[in-house]
Amino acid sequence: MNEHPEQHQDTHQQDAHGHQPQGYEAHGNHAHDGGGPPEAAGGGMDAASVWDERYRTKARLWSGKPNPQLVREAGGLRPGKALELGCGEGADAIWLAQQGWSVTAVDVSAVALERAHSHELAELARESVHASNGEVGSRISWQLADLTQWQPEASYDLVTSQFLHSQELDWRVPLRTAASAVKPGGTLLVVGHHPDRLPPWGNDHHKHRDMFYTADDLVRELGLGGPEWQLEVLTSRERPVTGPEGQETTIADVVVRATRLA
Repeated sequence: MNEHPEQHQDTHQQDAHGHQPQGYEAHGNHAHDGGGPPEAAGGGMDAASVWDERYRTKARLWSGKPNPQLVREAGGLRPGKALELGCGEGADAIWLAQQGWSVTAVDVSAVALERAHSHELAELARESVHASNGEVGSRISWQLADLTQWQPEASYDLVTSQFLHSQELDWRVPLRTAASAVKPGGTLLVVGHHPDRLPPWGNDHHKHRDMFYTADDLVRELGLGGPEWQLEVLTSRERPVTGPEGQETTIADVVVRATRLA
């Protein structure tokens, strides 16, 4: 779930015809060939179809820029293996790869991942033009998965999730998976909208406050207060945003960064 919509601030991110876009692996059960939106196993709306449809409403849903809290918190880390849950159209994963990280980028939407892979190829082509040793190779593995069921096959030096907010998803499940995927000495970085500082034009978001979390919620639900974790950043940062009609306001990003000690 990337942030920075192209025209206004919103939440989340996250071919519904059974086709896999070239360049990433499919995990979980997301293909849908029937008529009308499918239902999830629990009887609710299928998240993959909801987000595929949302992405189809615009040629680009997000700005294409990396999230500022990711740049601020991960910019000084030594590159290694990174995992991003909810990668959307790929701006954060691409930025991490450009910093030298080998990235596994996971999202529920096939439409988003197809765009992400396309954006990566465009960046690689630009970088290759200026590279002294020829063509620049990909550092990103794009994976299609149900974030409530997906389990990583490795541990990572950095695990990040930015704005994982969706009515179709209980954030606790994938973020617990994220925390479990951090190797000893590695970093967990979670960023989201503060539930008390949402934009006033997002009326529907106020009806679903359980989509959002505070820093204390993250510490409690992810077990970050235990002896195996060292909390590095636990804060809420204000940020100006512009609404769909040009209205301006200030929201707050919840930022939690922790190091796994053991």
